[in-house]
Amino acid sequence: MKKFSEFRIGDTFYSTCSISDKELEEYLKFSRVKNAFLEDKGKNNQQLVSGRAILSRMEGEFTRLNQIYGNDIIFLGTDGDQEWGNRNTRFLKPLYTDQVLKLKFTVSQIDDKDDNYGKIFVDYEGTSQEEVIVISKKNIYRIKKEPPR
Repeated sequence: MKKFSEFRIGDTFYSTCSISDKELEEYLKFSRVKNAFLEDKGKNNQQLVSGRAILSRMEGEFTRLNQIYGNDIIFLGTDGDQEWGNRNTRFLKPLYTDQVLKLKFTVSQIDDKDDNYGKIFVDYEGTSQEEVIVISKKNIYRIKKEPPR
């Protein structure tokens, strides 16, 4: 686990994930998303995964990384990236259930807020079969400077 003081702009971490039909069904039930487009089985009898479900899984995978897990850390939200027309997330290709998503997390900004907490800004990128599926910039996390023992 990295402490706040050990993070550097440009630090990059990797993971992989996929979302099963059952997991997507549970997410849609919990979030109460109702969209006929998402109910159709498409490519190879797989279901299209909603963008929010993808981002939710990416955030979950980020918090499970060895470098992150164990810290007092909370997701605060997102900021538009000024260098990207104030956008923060774009879905470039569809993702289907059981399709493997390779995840890349890059620390893009660090703010030292006060004696107890700082903020790290993390850019997400998800690829599948060498195609970029999703880019999400400036995901903001508040992190305690000294993690619990």
